[in-house]
Amino acid sequence: MTKLKKGIMILLATILCLGVVAYVVYAMVVASMPSPDDKCTRIELNIEQNLHAGFITNEVIENELRKAGVYPKDRLMADIKTRDIEKVLARNEFVEHVESYKTANNAINIDVRQRTPVMYVLPDNGKGYYIDSFGKVISKANYPVNLPVATGNISQKYAQKYLAELGSFIVNNEFWNNQIEQIHVGTNTEKEYVIDLIPRVGNHIIHLGHATGFEQKLHRLMVFYEKAIPEVGWNKYKTIDLEYDGQIICKK
Repeated sequence: MTKLKKGIMILLATILCLGVVAYVVYAMVVASMPSPDDKCTRIELNIEQNLHAGFITNEVIENELRKAGVYPKDRLMADIKTRDIEKVLARNEFVEHVESYKTANNAINIDVRQRTPVMYVLPDNGKGYYIDSFGKVISKANYPVNLPVATGNISQKYAQKYLAELGSFIVNNEFWNNQIEQIHVGTNTEKEYVIDLIPRVGNHIIHLGHATGFEQKLHRLMVFYEKAIPEVGWNKYKTIDLEYDGQIICKK
């Protein structure tokens, strides 16, 4: 057999194998597709849970879908538009991402990821609200989660741009999440926003200053806690000032 004929035989065999694979895949897809008379027998609802997100429940999802007329159970699978389900649930301010799809066993899967609040903002001159790590405002009034509370003369723009990042850092760090209870925003002599942190342990106030560079400032404070607090105790100072780069100024 010449090399040319051998090459043609290999090519034909490869094409035949690919054809068989394609047919098998097609048959599986066709077999998994519901018939026009099949109805949705159940809903597989998966809500991503975490310590700081509890806005969305099964009841909330069901109520919203029923209210919008797109609740899928007992409806013909062919009539169900999963994109409509996603659009309805995406309008909920507590939903960060939603995906819905049909499965082979006449079920509708709905996967929901909740927005995770990182702080409760209680401004001096306005109504309180939550913000998530992306600065998204969540307006739910009564949410039973232990989060840092930001108080003071706070504009929503400042909260979204600066406090959301600080809040995310705090709640995702085990030590600071347990230590920082309140974030108070005030202004300095130049009318610029500055931040004080009120800890759960110790009688001192932590003066952070401007929000920029807060990670480095809190790192310096952590080193101070580890080295100095065992010697002087938690109540030695009234103020710990982290505003200036590379410095920690303690006042009794």
